Order: sequence, then C-alpha cells, then structure tokens
Amino acid sequence: MDTATRQPNIAHSRLEIEPGYQSGFGNEFATEALPGALPDGRNSPQRAAYGLYAEQLSGTAFTAPRGHNRRTWTYRIRPAAVHKPFTLLPPARLVANFADVPPTPPNQLRWDALPMPTEPTDFIDGWVTMAGNGAAESMSGCAIHLYAANRAMQDRFFYSADGELLIVPQEGRLHIATEMGRLDIEPFEIAVIPRGVRFAVSLPDGTARGYICENFGALLRLPDLGPIGSNGLANPRDFLTPHAAYEDREGDFELVAKLNGNLWRADIGHSPLDVVAWHGNYAPYKYDLRRFNTIGSISFDHPDPSIFLVLQSQSDTPGVDTIDFVIFPPRWLAAEDTFRPPWFHRNVASEFMGLVHGVYDAKAEGFVPGGGSLHNCMSGHGPDADTFEKASHSDTSKPHKVSDTMAFMFETRTLLKPTRFALETAQLQAHYYECWQGLKKHFNPEQR
Repeated sequence: MDTATRQPNIAHSRLEIEPGYQSGFGNEFATEALPGALPDGRNSPQRAAYGLYAEQLSGTAFTAPRGHNRRTWTYRIRPAAVHKPFTLLPPARLVANFADVPPTPPNQLRWDALPMPTEPTDFIDGWVTMAGNGAAESMSGCAIHLYAANRAMQDRFFYSADGELLIVPQEGRLHIATEMGRLDIEPFEIAVIPRGVRFAVSLPDGTARGYICENFGALLRLPDLGPIGSNGLANPRDFLTPHAAYEDREGDFELVAKLNGNLWRADIGHSPLDVVAWHGNYAPYKYDLRRFNTIGSISFDHPDPSIFLVLQSQSDTPGVDTIDFVIFPPRWLAAEDTFRPPWFHRNVASEFMGLVHGVYDAKAEGFVPGGGSLHNCMSGHGPDADTFEKASHSDTSKPHKVSDTMAFMFETRTLLKPTRFALETAQLQAHYYECWQGLKKHFNPEQR
C-alpha cells in the first residue's frame, strides 16, 4: 500500500499505468489493483483488506430478475457519502423534462456541427441538449446532447443520476477516468458510463466534440439475433471493461452531480476515483464500432435499418425499444436491380442521426461530421435529389463498397422534442428541406 506522505493535489495514483481491459458484455467481472483487496467468499467482511470500505452500487432494483440485475461491489478508500452538501449551479443548457420544451414542428431538421468553444470549457460545461423525450424523474425516455470541449476536467468529477451515458466521439480522443478504471476512446469508438458512476474526462488532443445519448430508461443491452443465428452484429467479446485502478489524492476538489436536469456541486476533499477493487456487472465499457459485423442483402431490396442495431434499451412492449443505437459503417452493397441507398420512408419511430466521419450514403451534401438531423414520427425523409438520380441509374450488376464513412442513429419509439436551443441556434440549417425539392416528376401513364 502507498505510504508516501500525502500533499494536497499531489497524486499517488495507479491511473497512469497503461490500461488493460476485460472482455465481454454484461459479464460478472472481478478485478483488484492491489493483491487481496477483494474479499474471499463474501461481499461485506467486518474489516475489509487495506482498511478499505465496502460499498455496493446498484443499477437496477434489488429484486430485478437475476438475468437483468446489475450491481457492483466496490472496495474504496472512502465511501461515496464523504463530501460536503451540494449547492445548485447556475442553469446549464441541459433539459431533462421534455414537457417543458417548445412545440415540436413536423419539419425535417438538420444542424451543422457545434463550433469549438473559444473560452476554456471542459467536457461537462460543453454539453448542450438538442432533443429528447420523457423525463429523467420518471426514469423513462432519453436526452440527446452534443458536447464540445477544449479543457480537461481539472480537479473536477461528475456523475449523472438521471441516466446512463452513451458517448460517441466525433473529433478528438477522450481519456475517461472512472471509479472502476480507465477508458480511452477515440472517434469510431463509443463508451457507456452507467448511471451514478463518477468520472473525469481529459482531452489528449486538446479539443473534442461529439454526441451523447442519456438513457433514462432500461439499461442498454445487446439485441437478440433471432433468425440471424448465434453470431453477427456486435459481438459480446468486443466490449471492453477496465481493470480496477485507483487514485489516492487529497486536496480541494469539486464533485458535480446531474439530477433531474440540474447540475449541483459539492466540495470534496479527495478524489472519488478511489476504488481499489470491485466485482460485479455494473461498470463502464467501451466498444469499437469498426468491429461491427454488418449483415445485408445478397439478393434484392434494401433491408430495414434494424440490421445495424448495436445496443437497445427495451420497453415494456415486446419488440419495441425506447432507444435503438444503430450505426451505418463501411459495407458492401450487392443487391441487384435494387435502389441501394435507404429508401424514402415515414416511420412511427423518431430518428436523430449523427455523422462521425465521411459521407452518409443517402445525403451527399450538407450532412457534415459533428452535425445532426432529426426526422420525427411520420416526417417524410430519404435520399436527396442527387443521390436518388445517381442510384436510380447506377450499375447494380456489380457489388459496390460503401467506404470511408461512419454514421449512426438514436431511434426512439416516442417523439423526439427539439429544445429551444436546437430550434434557435445558428447551426440549424434553415434550407435543409431544399435537398428534396429537386426530385422530379417521372410519372408517365403510357410507359411502364
């Protein structure tokens, strides 16, 4: 055990060690940064090793069925309760109750990327809510945020009591130090931070920008594969959870909590990332989207986008999710005599799309990396005029590789309500609708 004399803001830390990961989705992991820190055969011994405190973190109800129950036992230097009282921070650009936003227009909406901040802005201060549904207080629905940051979280830590965070970087790497260990992610990767887990973010590249889906409802899980069989889509072994790593730091720190959309701060005299060992199945994880095993048609027609489903938050209606996280990665298109891009459609669900890299195959212009689009329930959408013309006359006798791209979609079963910021920001593309105005009339009743 580290016995060095402690100085304020001087680290005695094992987070600097190159991180390793444990493989698998939703596994029961057991990991310790010091030998013997995990108790043998019990969870809460009378005296834990190294003078640690045993503390359980529950992500589901105690009585949830075993297959759905998520909890982790942590063995930490101080319990999570050790901090000063929280006080309310000034209002942020965050929304957690979507009954309080302006009326939702049925228009198709699209935004440019958030500009990088000009003032020092860390990962938390750089959030802005674009759309969502439900409410955090009822633990139903979601909020979709964008982030843009240019400063590390300095002696500052954060957790959301509102929901788990699905983080999709678009520009710049993120170093995420959590209670359970460290995640390093880059564009083309994602991270999921469970509700309540404390963390801090630094920026190896100096700036970062991306997307966050805050899930208020049932925890994200891998979808069933049905007739696809036992393999395909996102494979469980490719999800990585960190090994235990801890900080033993004392000083003047700030703990920020998000509760019901509001940010609260508390003084804390130590780093809360002080978990020396833990075991359980409620922990942060990362996934490389480039490992996704795409499934597609090898005969005719363009299949439903559900074949690109990475993670889902299930609802109480079988087969209908509250959140689908879908990606559109590089892939081969081989269907013959088929309009290969996504077809024109109207959907009972609502879709928020983002672009990590490259060009989306249904929108050659205007949909930019870091930007987003929102097509709400029953709003007509599909390929723009140029894409339609090219795809209608392309040679489908040969396969075509969609390469150099990574788009994604947060799809929900209920209306995604844009916030006042989203409807009034300068990043809103006022002329988005024009991309369909060039679609020509081809109808000729005399010719089939």
